[in-house]
Amino acid sequence: MSEAGAMIIDDVVRRILAEHSRVGEKALDIDRTANLFDAGLDSIAAVNVMLAVEEAFAFEFPQTSLTRATFSSVSAIAEVIQKATIPC
Repeated sequence: MSEAGAMIIDDVVRRILAEHSRVGEKALDIDRTANLFDAGLDSIAAVNVMLAVEEAFAFEFPQTSLTRATFSSVSAIAEVIQKATIPC
């Protein structure tokens, strides 16, 4: 994936986090590897984020990706999106 494509995914994930979690507006500027749970994400918000990401990218998180680690950072979420939506 191009760097521009990765940045677009990160931006969409950040906007979703800002809207659907207690991370709020700081999600727009948080480091992509920062721990989102330390920043205020909780399990209920993670489910809301998951649903919003699935809708935004028109895919379903694989069952094996439904873990705390998947939602621990912008980069972790983006990695699952890239794997699920970019053909090999």
